[in-house]
Amino acid sequence: MLLTLAITYPTLAVSNNNLIELDYQDQTKEKDRLKEKVKVKVTGKVSDAISGLPGVYITIKDSSVATVTDLEGNFTIEVIKGQTLVFSMMGFRSKSIIYTYQTKLNIELKQETSTLDEVVINAGYYSVKDRERTGSISRVTAKDIEIQPINNPLQALQGRTPGVNITDLTGIPGGGVDIEIRGQNFMGTKTTGRNNPFYVVDGVPFISGALGLNNGNLSSTLFNNNISPLNAINPNDIESIEILKDADATAIYGSRGANGVVLITTKKGYQSKTSFTVGSSTSFSKVPKFLDMLSTQQYIKMREEAYSNANRPIPANAFDINGAWDKNRYTNWQKELIGDTALAQEFSFGVRGGNEFSNFNINYSHNENTTVFPTDKGYKRNSALLSYNYKSKDRKLSINSSTTYSNQSNNLPTSDLTKQALTLAPNAPALYNEDGNINWQDGTWMNPMAELNSSYQNKTSTIILNSNISYEILKNLYTKVNVGYTTNQFEERRIIPHTIFNPASNPTSESSESYLSNENHNSFIIEPQLTYIISKDKHLINSLIGFSYQQTDVETLRFTAKNFTSNAFIKNMGAAKEKTVYPNAKNQYKYASIFARLNYSYNSKYFLNLTARRDGSSRFGDDYKFGNFGALGAAWIFSKEDFAKNISWLSFGKLRMSYGLAGSDNIGDYAYLDTYLVGAVYNNIPTLKPTALFNPKYKWEKTKKFEVATELSFLKDRLNTTIAFYNNRSSDQLVGLTLPTTTGFNSITANSPAVVENQGWEFSLFSQNIRNRDFSWSTNFNISFPKNRLVSYPGLEEGTQSSFYVIGQPLNIIKLYKYEGLNPETGDFIFKDYNQDGKITSNDKKHITSLAPKFFGGIQNTITYKNLSLDFLFYFVKKDNYNINMYYSNPGAGILNLPSVMNDYHSSTNPNATYMPANIANPSNTLLKPYMESTATISDASYIRLKNVALSYNLKVPKLKMESVKLYLQGQNLWTITSYKAMDPEFVSFGGVPPLRTISFGAQLTF
Repeated sequence: MLLTLAITYPTLAVSNNNLIELDYQDQTKEKDRLKEKVKVKVTGKVSDAISGLPGVYITIKDSSVATVTDLEGNFTIEVIKGQTLVFSMMGFRSKSIIYTYQTKLNIELKQETSTLDEVVINAGYYSVKDRERTGSISRVTAKDIEIQPINNPLQALQGRTPGVNITDLTGIPGGGVDIEIRGQNFMGTKTTGRNNPFYVVDGVPFISGALGLNNGNLSSTLFNNNISPLNAINPNDIESIEILKDADATAIYGSRGANGVVLITTKKGYQSKTSFTVGSSTSFSKVPKFLDMLSTQQYIKMREEAYSNANRPIPANAFDINGAWDKNRYTNWQKELIGDTALAQEFSFGVRGGNEFSNFNINYSHNENTTVFPTDKGYKRNSALLSYNYKSKDRKLSINSSTTYSNQSNNLPTSDLTKQALTLAPNAPALYNEDGNINWQDGTWMNPMAELNSSYQNKTSTIILNSNISYEILKNLYTKVNVGYTTNQFEERRIIPHTIFNPASNPTSESSESYLSNENHNSFIIEPQLTYIISKDKHLINSLIGFSYQQTDVETLRFTAKNFTSNAFIKNMGAAKEKTVYPNAKNQYKYASIFARLNYSYNSKYFLNLTARRDGSSRFGDDYKFGNFGALGAAWIFSKEDFAKNISWLSFGKLRMSYGLAGSDNIGDYAYLDTYLVGAVYNNIPTLKPTALFNPKYKWEKTKKFEVATELSFLKDRLNTTIAFYNNRSSDQLVGLTLPTTTGFNSITANSPAVVENQGWEFSLFSQNIRNRDFSWSTNFNISFPKNRLVSYPGLEEGTQSSFYVIGQPLNIIKLYKYEGLNPETGDFIFKDYNQDGKITSNDKKHITSLAPKFFGGIQNTITYKNLSLDFLFYFVKKDNYNINMYYSNPGAGILNLPSVMNDYHSSTNPNATYMPANIANPSNTLLKPYMESTATISDASYIRLKNVALSYNLKVPKLKMESVKLYLQGQNLWTITSYKAMDPEFVSFGGVPPLRTISFGAQLTF
């Protein structure tokens, strides 16, 4: 028993000890389990091998918790032991770690072998990695847009996108911007808008034509009836702008892709903590260069010689030289009338945030711009952007919506004062009397300040709504519906009160006039789509099929009112004694199409992209309502081949090619029908006036596009280049064919077999010159060599079009007299007499000059040092254009000042002069018109311009809980190198404000 007890006791003892030990371990394990469920606040920093990385997304796997690193790469996140942290950023390899108990994490991300693997390009109905695209797509992102003090998004593209020619049409805010993508495809003037690209904002088609075309010339003296609809979009709300150029990229838009496609994507929310942004900026703008005009002494001498040479006495109405005006007075009228500093102020407020499943972005902006005219009135815009994105936790359902709203107004004089600034005599009277009233100098002149009593006003209200819903029905099978609505209400008003006239003539409100025009656009689109992806081994097929239906309604109204009892009623058209109501126009445009895309890739090395679209448009007759369009694109990443893998300096190499057919229905509504206007009233019944003939054979214009290109990267992507050659041929040109006058019409719009060709080369180069911890320097360069020509035009010589076009020459040509100098004996202009009949007539107008650019491009440098960043862009163009001789007047022939170069006029003491003698009744005046239409009016208008400079500094203020404070200084159109003698080589319209030189500074706070 004792033995048994002895044996049992230790056993019991050991057993009890084990129980105690096991209980302790269980308690410890339970504590550990509880500890593992506790969230721990973890801080850290994400960097590459050089410096901290801002904007790295940090998510906890299988949860909705996420954050993003700040400007220095720092982050804070709450995490539980055992959870997986995922660090990801475009251009870097993602990294995952399982969290243990560290309270401080230092993460290093490695750069991808090629950033092309990560950059995703918006191609419209689909997105594609930059590395894998088969089409030609240029892209400008928010980084380049935000550094420019601009009002219109198109201005951000100048000098930054190869093949895209951008021209500012005015220096007045709220005006027009001309864009041409790879040349002019279709015959016709710029004002028709037939060569405008197709605009898409967040998946919604937007107005492509200029506003104000149907307003009865209300804005003709200010904007030449060319007001860009894209003024409605705040450039700072844009995330990216993609330009689709070749057939592969544009054919999915079918009949609307011939002139290229401009895709604008606004900013969205992203997964991060909620952040607020407040920004403010102030800009100062001036006319960069005044035209050098005659001084008072030069002007008076010329005018007196003009009468002397004509053997005529100085008449009573020659106020500038007969003593009515002070002959010693001098005024720089450019300084007086367009010499003010235009002030622009902008304020913005935004809030952004969310997680990976639900995020939002809200931004509001208000800006005001004055002009260089002597008035504090100008342009105003209020804009708001709201976007919301949702994704279900199983990631099958996705909803994206955006709303863009803007309200614009412009209040200006009824005419551009630049023309008066360039023509007023230098000794014209003072603008104001000593009592401050407008000086009419006894009725001897039209005081330009009286123009400020009149006003031109426009108001634009724009709403763009977009929503798309996508759902994964089955694995790799997705359905999507894109819905959009756009409304644009445009109103123009011109007020001309009697107070603009000389009070000596006793004008009353019966002389007052009021003009009003309304133009309303409403458009709706719905696009259901189906996408299916097949992946097996090295094969990948991505297919898309969709349907599109769009309806656009446009209504225009126009009124004129005169003879008011009081100017108090001048805006009330019904209060006028004389009223004219013009026939209103209501146009409806319907558009339906089915489109498909099939993309095949093998081993991520060979790519084939097939696109097809069948469109139906209400703009064509029953026999030609539908058109078929399509394209084939192919790409080969040869750097993945065995023969290229051993080339150490080659990081990436791709060849791509595309061919296809795109079209255009951008030809206006109802053009194929018999059309009528309401005419005069007969027996109290309005009559109808025929305006066009029916043409049942009216059909689509087509453009065949071909491109071949190579994309290369060297030295681990430090150097990237693209070289592209394109050839586009546009046929079935819609032109006015000449008709016998017995038909009652001069012409009928019909398809001509004329063929227009655009071909050219485009080069782009990106270089990462220096990159280390504190300092980096990169360079972007692009240059384009476009060539446009009319290949064929059967029957050209028999029609009136032969005055404008020549086979083998560009569309943008002018026929001129060949100027051969000045006869030193007579002072007469000499022109080449082509037909040798001894006379200079229109038959001698044989010299052909093209105004199209020979080449254009830009070079951009970005330099950063720690938190300091400097970006500057040079833009250059090689071209010819009109010079100041286009506006030539006989020296001394009228009370008009002239450019100082015209002081070199012929006389007995100056026989080898440039211009004809001063003479108010020159017997050779018949030579003046040929001179203004001769080669003497064309000169080199090439230039290099420092287009944009931006200097910014970012800092953190943790004590004030500021995530970032950004201070910046920006400049636009700062410096120009050119031999061009007029005001501006980009803007050559006489009497208009050129693009202004702008200095802007501001601050942006994010907290």
